[in-house]
Amino acid sequence: MKIYNVLAPTLLVLLMGSCGGNSEDKKDAFSLEIKNQKKTYTTEDVLTVSLNNKKNIETDSIVYFLNKDRIEISGNEISLSGKKLGEKVLIAKIYSNGEVFEASQNITILSSTKPKLYTYKILETYPHDIKAYTQGLEFENDTLYESTGQYKESSLRKTDYKTGEVLKMVKLSDQYFGEGLTILNNKIYQLTYRENTGFIYSLKTMEQTGTFVYGQSREGWGLCHDAENNIYKSDGTDRIWTLNSNTLAEKDYIEIFTNTSKISSVNELEWVDGKIFANVYQQGSIAIIDPANGAVEGVIDLTDLKDKVTQHPKLDVLNGIAYNGEPNILYITGKNWDKLFKIEIIQK
Repeated sequence: MKIYNVLAPTLLVLLMGSCGGNSEDKKDAFSLEIKNQKKTYTTEDVLTVSLNNKKNIETDSIVYFLNKDRIEISGNEISLSGKKLGEKVLIAKIYSNGEVFEASQNITILSSTKPKLYTYKILETYPHDIKAYTQGLEFENDTLYESTGQYKESSLRKTDYKTGEVLKMVKLSDQYFGEGLTILNNKIYQLTYRENTGFIYSLKTMEQTGTFVYGQSREGWGLCHDAENNIYKSDGTDRIWTLNSNTLAEKDYIEIFTNTSKISSVNELEWVDGKIFANVYQQGSIAIIDPANGAVEGVIDLTDLKDKVTQHPKLDVLNGIAYNGEPNILYITGKNWDKLFKIEIIQK
């Protein structure tokens, strides 16, 4: 009996150590290698991969993923054509006798083309409320709707853009900081900054009819929507999230990259002829983004537009983009700007 008592803890330690060793063996059983590995890739690249079977484990099948998306492999080659841009994990899942092993490599996929550069021409100038800390701007027919920010000052507004008159205003409670907005199916959707809350209003009455919460996205920044009723949401990072318009749940995201680097602090959004136009916070520029993969196809330089409004202590950055169906025409304002500009976009 005494011998059993001495041996039992020893056996338990050995068994636990054996289990831990098996776990490590399983983790390191395979390694994934990329031939001619590079720091970054583009959507024109084809990866040549090989799987190193360190323990000579008999395999049943191997499936490859880019993050959570399953991808095809031809022979030992993986084409990046059509893949979303960004910092990804290439994963090989190896199936063997009911067990699953994994091997992975981190890769960064950039756009394969350099963004086109655009400038602008002012066509018209309209008055805008200098006290409006603009966060979102969108037309519904010829009526301009605006979301404004700052705690204790946030609002949702219906305006006459030609005169600057505020036709109707809904003030947010003091604990909310208003952010981007979009209008879809006779509803207005408005974000808040760090409160993890979005508001839903009736377009006709501007009465609040519901709320929604965010998922994995960090904060609420900008909103827009496409013709297929997908809603797009920026969260202050390099990501733009796709929301289900019925549930407002986050379905997926794109990462915003040029041919050289990622674009962080993506802010106010507008859907323009199949592309996402995104204000880059504090940059005075608008990125033209492919919603399918996150590639920046163009950049509109508006850095000097702020100089054309009344200068005052509370004047802040450009942050209002509205499109009303006129080709190459945008309506632009900013935080505490006293002007709304109708501009024509011109390629340099």
